[in-house]
Amino acid sequence: MIIGINARSNDLDVNPIKNKQLTNIRSAGTDEATRVPEPIILSLEEALEFIEIDELVEVTPLSIRLRKKTLDKRFRGKEHKVQ
Repeated sequence: MIIGINARSNDLDVNPIKNKQLTNIRSAGTDEATRVPEPIILSLEEALEFIEIDELVEVTPLSIRLRKKTLDKRFRGKEHKVQ
């Protein structure tokens, strides 16, 4: 699943389910005010322009989803080397 836009040219693998680990500097109460930005709603044409060579657009009657061709992170690097 594609979660967001990265300013760098490489892909950043993240797990949206796991919480951020807090250190001694950050207290547990400081991250409560953090807001998640609203999702960017893309039309089909915008989604097709947005994707890279290693990504796909899934179209269903109710939604348009962007995802990687190879979902497993371990095999994604090997596939990139072959191309």
